[in-house]
Amino acid sequence: MMGPVISDKQRRRILGYIETGVEEGATLAVGGKVPGAHPKGWFLEPTLFTDVDNSMTIAQEEIFGPVLVVIPFDDEEDAIRIANDSPYGLSGGVWSASVEHGLSVASRIRTGNVGVNGGMSMGPDVPFGGYKHSGVGRQNGFAGLHQYVETKALAFPKA
Repeated sequence: MMGPVISDKQRRRILGYIETGVEEGATLAVGGKVPGAHPKGWFLEPTLFTDVDNSMTIAQEEIFGPVLVVIPFDDEEDAIRIANDSPYGLSGGVWSASVEHGLSVASRIRTGNVGVNGGMSMGPDVPFGGYKHSGVGRQNGFAGLHQYVETKALAFPKA
């Protein structure tokens, strides 16, 4: 199931990214259009690009829309390098036959949230926020409350 994006402005922005992806040489494998079946609302087909190089705009920007890029990698180290080679770091995902190995790889990815094997960290008790240009600070959980607290040290003589 896929709902609409937040506004017409955002849908136009996403369509611009899709156009840029094609112009930069990525292959539009599926999607990338406004569906004719939904005349109301800001719907956009889920979109998949292949033949993507990590230097392309669609690989480097936070698109905030239903756009996925597939980037080939040589080995685990290369995959981690590619994942970290972005000015942003909001969220990521790791899939592995071993949850322990997936957690190990996830700990090396510079994003504020990483799901392992489809797991999602959502809830009022789970901190949310990104690294690098994806923002500093957190909302939710103890980390989210910290920004509203002023800590004070009090000192007094012992009796």
